[in-house]
Amino acid sequence: MKPLLTPLRLSVAPVAMFLALSAQIVHADEAKGASADDRAGRNFIVTRVFSADEDARVLKAFEGLRVADVTDGMDFVGLKNVGLMEPEIHPLWRDAKTYKHRFVGIAVTVRYVPTQRAAPPAGLTYQEFRAREGKWYDERSFEPFGPLIRPGTAIVIDEAPNADVGSIGSNNIMSWKLRGAVGVVTGATARDTDEVITEEMPLYLRKVGRGIRPWRNEVESVNRPVVVGGVLVNPGDVIVADGDGVLVVPRDVALQVAEFAHKIIDADKAGRRDLYQKLGRAEDASVK
Repeated sequence: MKPLLTPLRLSVAPVAMFLALSAQIVHADEAKGASADDRAGRNFIVTRVFSADEDARVLKAFEGLRVADVTDGMDFVGLKNVGLMEPEIHPLWRDAKTYKHRFVGIAVTVRYVPTQRAAPPAGLTYQEFRAREGKWYDERSFEPFGPLIRPGTAIVIDEAPNADVGSIGSNNIMSWKLRGAVGVVTGATARDTDEVITEEMPLYLRKVGRGIRPWRNEVESVNRPVVVGGVLVNPGDVIVADGDGVLVVPRDVALQVAEFAHKIIDADKAGRRDLYQKLGRAEDASVK
């Protein structure tokens, strides 16, 4: 009696020919399309450059606007839920009287990545240890965005997300303010937060960090597209930040968004001033 199922017999030759042909195709594609420059890496999004006057014009258009109004403006231009950072990116401190924690700025970006390099062994002298720290800051985790800061800059930091590292502290954040930065946004951490609150520099972050940069992170790029709080930030984009969070407005639609947003806030203030009067409440900064 013959078996119901006949064992499947495959010839080895066709399989071998197929694999060989596939390898030839791959090698041909590599030879035709790949170069040493390609293997060294390539950027596909161009960083656009804007003048100080162009930035000033955009910042003027956004004066007095809130995240809520600008979000409505983004809806108006067809960008619903675009640019809204995750709510975990929040203000370190708030001023509910004059709203000093709010800011509107033009993005300058930097990206730090977790390092793969080992920390030095224990047993170094104080001088030796500090020398190695300084070398790390000088060569691996410096601040190349410093010269790019000008009045109205918003520093946006794409940081190693799981490293307990405070790339932002009470000293360097003041040096950025001195150059003209109006606020800082990071997708990760900052340290010296008590002092930063006292200094009243607007800072939006995910959580507190404690360590310093050496043996924790390295700078990867400056003024390139980054992802912070789940959204794309291009250098030159408009950053709007207040108690509702952080919103990124693409530069190409910024003026159109701002024009619509002003109509929203003007109507809101008028309506709330009327309610204040009916309630016998004195006007405050939010309705002026």
